[in-house]
Amino acid sequence: MTGPAEYAVVVPTIGRACLDDCLRALAACAGPPPAEVVVVDDRPAPGGALPLGSAGDLRVRTLATGGRGPAAARNAGWRAANTPWVVFLDDDVRVRPDWRHRLAADLAAADGDTGGVQGRLTVPLPAFRKPTDWERGTAGLEGAAWATADMAYRAVVLKEVDGFDERFPRAYREDADLALRVMDAGWSLRRGERVTHHPVRPSDRWASVRAQRGNADDALMNRLHGPGWWTRAQASRGRLPGHLAITGLAGAAVLCAAARCPRAGALAAGLWAAATAEFAWARIAPGPRTRQEVVTMAATSVLIPPLACWHRLAGEVRHRSVRPAGGAR
Repeated sequence: MTGPAEYAVVVPTIGRACLDDCLRALAACAGPPPAEVVVVDDRPAPGGALPLGSAGDLRVRTLATGGRGPAAARNAGWRAANTPWVVFLDDDVRVRPDWRHRLAADLAAADGDTGGVQGRLTVPLPAFRKPTDWERGTAGLEGAAWATADMAYRAVVLKEVDGFDERFPRAYREDADLALRVMDAGWSLRRGERVTHHPVRPSDRWASVRAQRGNADDALMNRLHGPGWWTRAQASRGRLPGHLAITGLAGAAVLCAAARCPRAGALAAGLWAAATAEFAWARIAPGPRTRQEVVTMAATSVLIPPLACWHRLAGEVRHRSVRPAGGAR
């Protein structure tokens, strides 16, 4: 009778304080420990030691990747490991006390065609008020497919597809891209039974505006996997078509004003205002509707459509020469 599958844990980090809680929870688990924990420091200029003392008796190794992004950090981590399985955790998750036992069961249940096993993410939300737009966005991770916040892959699979595509500079879509390439290579992916908590990290009111940079990564996904990748990756399409329409109305209002067509300009401006209000209300209505949240949603709802379009256009231009992904097992 064979023992539990040997595995390493890879945790990329930019030095956030939450790393301490992540390692503490991992160390406190019952069950087969990892052969090692590879903590990849992706700070461009490390400003002090990482909080590694909370890892307890776990064997911890650190690497530095100099701010090249989460895809590059994870690649450095799994390539440094020497185990049949590699489990990726984000530095802001908290594994449950039975996580290592359940991970062992997940890996034992994987048949020879299973290339990866996803953990189940839970996002704790406020109990006595409705969640904010940012909190609802984080809660979407509960249904996300193949999220590397807790995802185990066979090392041979990672080697076969050459790991993460480092052209994805953010923690966005690089996990979906990897999963699609793994499945294209003939492997199957499945959900396991282990559970990991993903708390909502603090953020400011402009987080949703900065998040629009991900539209450039969607352009890269289109080039690599074709327009149908949304369905295969079980991903939400978002509101880009609506953003294009709103931005078009704003542009039409400006052009009409420049051309001295006041009636057409007023119509375009009115439609822009109505569409923007609808977008803002769609974000306000499910939330707590506090003054701060309403002001934030109103301001960011004006900025998001044109920025989403700009980043998508920039991505289309930047990745115009990218060839589709391929590969067969």
